[in-house]
Amino acid sequence: MQRVNVGVNAKVRERTVERELTIQTMLAGGMALKVKVTGRRGFVDRLVLLPGGKVKFVELKRPRGGRLSPQQKQFHAELRNLQMTVALVKNPGDIARLLASS
Repeated sequence: MQRVNVGVNAKVRERTVERELTIQTMLAGGMALKVKVTGRRGFVDRLVLLPGGKVKFVELKRPRGGRLSPQQKQFHAELRNLQMTVALVKNPGDIARLLASS
């Protein structure tokens, strides 16, 4: 599996960040599942499942300029009201923090 360069200042796309999240999650013994929900705008990009029964909802954005839509902000708030973990991932530091908090 080839690592990707997702530097904080790099001009990278969201899919590059997503690929790195998937790789790092697998290396941590988990899965990063892409889920599409019909009829629900603002649903997260990935469900991260980690050892020990940990589930995290992950929204991915490119390192520079990526912004949450109003629908995403609303859905994230609904998840947090249910005491779910919702993470915004834009760079390797965000990935490391997400996986370390498991």
